[in-house]
Amino acid sequence: MHFTEIIKTIKERREALQVTQETLAELSGVGLRTLKQFESGKGNPTLLTLHKLSDVLGMEVCLKIKNIAADK
Repeated sequence: MHFTEIIKTIKERREALQVTQETLAELSGVGLRTLKQFESGKGNPTLLTLHKLSDVLGMEVCLKIKNIAADK
């Protein structure tokens, strides 16, 4: 999943829970400006930032690393 899809999912979850950007930023420890940039499609969040945001929203970030050499 691309970062834009992940951020879209996080934004949809935030809105479904009726959590404001300000509240999510405060509870997650992510800057409000940073959150607004991500939700508007600017910037790429780090895995730590995604974890902080998703944790507050009751979501989980899973990382899958694919071994390309093994597939050949």
